[in-house]
Amino acid sequence: MRVAVAGGTGMVGRYVVEELAAAGQEPVVLARSRGVDLLSGGAGLDEAMEGVEAVVDVSNVETMSAKKAVPFFDTVGHNLLDAGARAGVRHHVVLSIVGIDRVGHGYYQGKMRQEDVVKEGPTPWTVLRATQFHEFVEQILDRMPKPLAVVPRMRTQPIAAREVAQHLVKLTLAPAQGMAPELAGPRVEQLVDMVRRLLRARHQRRLVLPVRLPGPAGAAMAGDGQLPESGQGPRGSQTFDEWLAEHVGKTTTP
Repeated sequence: MRVAVAGGTGMVGRYVVEELAAAGQEPVVLARSRGVDLLSGGAGLDEAMEGVEAVVDVSNVETMSAKKAVPFFDTVGHNLLDAGARAGVRHHVVLSIVGIDRVGHGYYQGKMRQEDVVKEGPTPWTVLRATQFHEFVEQILDRMPKPLAVVPRMRTQPIAAREVAQHLVKLTLAPAQGMAPELAGPRVEQLVDMVRRLLRARHQRRLVLPVRLPGPAGAAMAGDGQLPESGQGPRGSQTFDEWLAEHVGKTTTP
């Protein structure tokens, strides 16, 4: 089966492409580097979608601004659905984030819009909400200027990006189910602790400054707002420390 992967060159997208190929499917990468512009009227999209039966949308934009996130996910969502309808796509799968309806910062507003677009569209759909990735800690740390590391207080139940991709592929090859059970990692972590462990694994010294973000969003992040709402649902198996040992090197468990 031909499966289009929107954002197939990104962190999760690359794993989705690998897992689809390993499952005997034919992945089609939708990315600007492959001649497909998901924003500018979907240039090149119809040609890439020929023969595609399912779409996995793991496209992304790096912003915390609702003014950028909402129009991005709205435009990409509509372009993919419209092209999918023309191509006869039978299943549209979207990766979303646990807690976006409880933590209302700008990027999450964009993800909420993405979910709404899919729910309102003509194609049978599945939305998978997953918790933050183990890789998210590296992204946070590497974007901060040295020597400080200002880290928001946040409870999370992180999961390896590869395990998210594996679960997305399983959902894609199954019938559409609407809102899928939330996917999370094996244990609850504090983001500040994860940053410190990453620094130790890298043998780096930086002053870590925990901060609580203001308002209801900050309170939700520091509490249970980004944890799965129930104890049920699929769980990844790789812990953050195991991921560190695999991707960064030897680390010390706190």
